[in-house]
Amino acid sequence: MRSVDVSIVTRNIKEMCIQANHFLSEDMDIAMKNAVETEEAPLGKQILTQLQENLKIAGEDMIPICQDTGMAVVFIEVGQEVHFEGGSLTDAINEGVRQGYVEGYLRKSVVGDPIIRENTKDNTPAVIHYNIVPGDKVKIKVAPKGFGSENMSRVFMLKPADGIEGVKNAILTAVQDAGPNACPPMVVGIGIGGTFEKCALMAKDALTREVGTHSDIQWVKDLEEEMLETINKLGIGPGGLGGTTTALAVNVNTYPTHIAGLPVGINICCHVNRHIVREV
Repeated sequence: MRSVDVSIVTRNIKEMCIQANHFLSEDMDIAMKNAVETEEAPLGKQILTQLQENLKIAGEDMIPICQDTGMAVVFIEVGQEVHFEGGSLTDAINEGVRQGYVEGYLRKSVVGDPIIRENTKDNTPAVIHYNIVPGDKVKIKVAPKGFGSENMSRVFMLKPADGIEGVKNAILTAVQDAGPNACPPMVVGIGIGGTFEKCALMAKDALTREVGTHSDIQWVKDLEEEMLETINKLGIGPGGLGGTTTALAVNVNTYPTHIAGLPVGINICCHVNRHIVREV
């Protein structure tokens, strides 16, 4: 059994919120630089170049890479041999978010009630997803999610007879409907299977997978590659102003499902696709 003081989690969450909002992850940085080189439309290339300049300025002057610093989404994998001490783990995570957004001067975008809509003034609470795994480590993923792209996300409850073509149509429908509103070039996270909520959660988690990697399942890998190629032929382009780079990646997660269903979740993220991973 390994004991972990929750203050360690708080400190790391604070640092991760600040880092994720000021710097692209390494995989996204590579993908964006590659996109500048491969974009075929002159206007699209110009926009991607401007985005690169924005990212450079943000890093040098410690300005957020996007004005919407998002709602903090935290995935935490807890080894079953870990014992937390010093207080509540959930409270510790939210305290890390509070410190990160207040001390990091990040925009506070969370309201305490979805109808009354009074700002919580510290960007809490976070949306937290726990997973218990073997071992004595704690893996933390922080993914601040802006709502320009979040609002474009969809869940389709397809019939089994819709099959793979139905899945493809659902993905393209979501991306086409999103258009420029998702701040392309986008990353498209997809969850296939499970239940209504499981497919959405898988789609969200898929956004945190390293860009350029693929599923180990052959048909899923084929789907990822085909959908990326098809989406980039839609002509939406950088900033929605046309071009050959509408998406930087399509990441698909799958899970067993019921004989009567084929749930498909599509969670779209903008060109910054903020995510950071640490192990404590």
